[in-house]
Amino acid sequence: MSKTNNTQFLNNMGIKQLMSMFDLFPNTMFWIKDKNHKFIHVNQAFIDNRKLKKAEEIVGKTDFDLFPIHLARQFFRDDNKVLAGQQVTERLEINISQTGDKAWYSTSKRPIINEYDEIIGSYGITQQLEKQAVALSGIEVLTVPVDYIREHYHENFTIDELAQVSHLSVSALERRFKNHLKKSPKQFINEVRLENAQKLLVETNMPIAQVGYESGFPNPSYFTQQFRVFFDELPSDFRKNYQIL
Repeated sequence: MSKTNNTQFLNNMGIKQLMSMFDLFPNTMFWIKDKNHKFIHVNQAFIDNRKLKKAEEIVGKTDFDLFPIHLARQFFRDDNKVLAGQQVTERLEINISQTGDKAWYSTSKRPIINEYDEIIGSYGITQQLEKQAVALSGIEVLTVPVDYIREHYHENFTIDELAQVSHLSVSALERRFKNHLKKSPKQFINEVRLENAQKLLVETNMPIAQVGYESGFPNPSYFTQQFRVFFDELPSDFRKNYQIL
């Protein structure tokens, strides 16, 4: 079949049929969003993950309508990068599964570009790795340090101490984080602390300095600086815009 015939075949097939193919992958969530972050299409796995019955309950909504605010902010941040022309490829993260348990996920996102080379939206897939029966040896070697960080993020521990808990040398620990999470242990610790600070800002009236302290930032100025670098927003402004109390 020639290139022209191939193109004609795909045109005749239709985009709806192409999108419906993702329903053949029950453990892969697939979605399409417009440039305003609103869902245009989701597959059945996405619907099931949100414990809903039909796509119409999601289409037209944003992540803020479907997820906790501190997670929605993370998704928006990634989407904005994609809408600016960047790509997100196989980012590993720990999120909450459909059953409410912590699980490893891999997420990739791409921009949607029209015939005039304008970015008009984004699409992406998220896979829960355990369900995909992926070889998890690389992830499993990080289970101990990641669990330790998530349990002790509010404490003042060093990378040396984290390596000792993990029964690894510092160099081996840093190498595994770089290989499998694409970031250093220090970056991961910082992100976990900031994610928890984000949650406290949204869900409590705790003074901002105390939020920083409870999240592992004993120095209020450093907390404010790091929050602004990571979220491009001051903690006080974030609370004002997204607090749900």
